[in-house]
Amino acid sequence: MIKDLKNFLFRGNIIDLAVAVIIGGAFGAIITSLVSDIITPLILNPALKAANVQNITELAWNGVKYGNFLGAVINFLIIGTSLFFVVKAAEKATALTKKAEEEAAEVAGPTQEELLAEIRDLLKK
Repeated sequence: MIKDLKNFLFRGNIIDLAVAVIIGGAFGAIITSLVSDIITPLILNPALKAANVQNITELAWNGVKYGNFLGAVINFLIIGTSLFFVVKAAEKATALTKKAEEEAAEVAGPTQEELLAEIRDLLKK
């Protein structure tokens, strides 16, 4: 039972998932700070002043606090856009690495096994 638990916990996928969750949490904190500390004061302040509100979370209409929702939507859009660019960059890097490996394989010539097979075939003749 302990051995099964150890095998489960230390499989590559579980470790990768744990790292992704931790990095995702840190990335979320960065984006939240970006929205609340930079974007809201710089871009949304004119709209907030027009609504006579100091903070986006104070926006409300008949008790409905739509300011929190608006902040969450802005966070989502920024996170989605950021992840889009991260994934595109990763795909491009992967494609470049794969292309370089293919070119190296073409330049490298025959493998050791192929050379040994040719020698064997020549010796048979």
